[in-house]
Amino acid sequence: MLLIVYTFNFVDRQILSILAPAIQKDLGLTKPEMGLLGGIAFALLYSTLAIPLAWLADRTSRTWVITGSLAVWSGFTALCGMAGSFAQLFLFRLGVGVGEAGGVAPSYAVIADYFPPRSRARALAVYSLGIPLGSAAGIMAGGYIAQAVDWRAAFIAVGVAGVLIAPIFRLVVREAPRARQGADAPPVGQVFAILARKRAFWLLAFGASASSMLGYGLAFWLPSFLQESFGFNLAQTANFYGAVLLVGGVAGVIAGGVIGDRLGSRDRAAYARLPALAFVAAVPLFAGGVLSSTGTAAFLFFVVPQALAYVWLGPVLSAVQHLVPANMRATASASFLLINNLIGIGGGIYFLAQLASWLEPGFGDQALRYAMLFSLGFYLLAALLMWLASRPLRDEWVD
Repeated sequence: MLLIVYTFNFVDRQILSILAPAIQKDLGLTKPEMGLLGGIAFALLYSTLAIPLAWLADRTSRTWVITGSLAVWSGFTALCGMAGSFAQLFLFRLGVGVGEAGGVAPSYAVIADYFPPRSRARALAVYSLGIPLGSAAGIMAGGYIAQAVDWRAAFIAVGVAGVLIAPIFRLVVREAPRARQGADAPPVGQVFAILARKRAFWLLAFGASASSMLGYGLAFWLPSFLQESFGFNLAQTANFYGAVLLVGGVAGVIAGGVIGDRLGSRDRAAYARLPALAFVAAVPLFAGGVLSSTGTAAFLFFVVPQALAYVWLGPVLSAVQHLVPANMRATASASFLLINNLIGIGGGIYFLAQLASWLEPGFGDQALRYAMLFSLGFYLLAALLMWLASRPLRDEWVD
C-alpha cells in the first residue's frame, strides 16, 4: 500500500511534464513559466512543510498523516484540470506540494520500523519503485488521456483516483509498534542539532540534491525534447519515456537496494560509494542519448543510465535512517528531503528551462538538447559528494 501511494505521489508530480506542450499552447506560457510550475510551485511548500508534518507523524499516527496527505494532493491535482491561467495553475500546484509534503518521510519511518537494518535498503528500494512506476504511469496515462480528450481530463482522472485510494490505505496499513510511541519523539530542534553535526548527512543531502537537479530537470523536459527533436506525438512520447522509466528505472532501484545491502553489510561506506560510481557511469551514456539523431538510438542509450540514476535511492535513504535514533527517523528524513527537493525540484526544472532559453540564440531549436548535455555536470558533482560522504558515514552510523 505504501508503494501504491508513492506511485500516485509521482503520477501527480510528473504528469505535468507530458502535458507541458499542450498547457503551454492552451494557456500561452513560456518554457521558464512551465519550469516554475514544475519546480518551485511544487517544491516550495512540499519541501518546507515536510518537516512539521514529519514531526507530527513521529508524535501521533504516521498512517493518518499519510492518508490525509494523499487525499489533499490528489484533490489539488484534480483542481489543476480546472485552471484557466498561470496564476491558478501555480496555486493548485502549491496545493499538490502541500499534500505530498506529508507522504514520503513518514513512509520511510514506517518501513524502517518494520524492517531490520540488514534489509532496509532493499525494503526502501521496493518502496522507491514508486518513482519509476509513478513517473511512467503519469507520463503514459497523461499522454493517452490528453490525446483522447484533453490535458484537463488527465489531471482530473488521476486526481480523483488518488482520493478514492486514501480511505483504502487507512483501512489496510497498521502502525508498526515503535511508531505508536509518539510521546517519546524529541523536539525538532534536537533532531536538527544531531544532524547538524553529521558530515555524512550534509554530504549525502547535497549529493542527492545535485543528482536531483539533473534528474528532475530531465524527467520534466525530456517529453518536450522528444517531441521537438524527433517529432513524436503525445502517444509516441508516452510510450518511449514510459518504457525507459519502467525498464531502466525499476532495474536501477532494485539493483541499488540489493547491491547496497550486500556491500553495506561488509562496509557501511558502500552505501555512499555505490551511488557515486553509478553517477559517473551514467554521464557518457546520457550524453549519447541526448546527442542521438534517431529515436531508436536515443532509447537504447537512455535505458541504462536511467537505471544508474536510480541506484542511489535504496542505499542513501537507508543510510539517512541510520544517522539518528529510531524515534527521529521521520523528521530526519524530512530534513533530508527538504534539502534534496528544494534544490533538486525547485531549481533543476527551472534551471534547465532557463539554460535552454539562454542557449537559444546560438543553438536555435537544439537549445534544449544542449542544455541537457551541459547539465550532466551535476551528476559528476553528485558523485564527488557521495564519495566524500563514505568515510564519515562509517563513524556516524547509528544501529
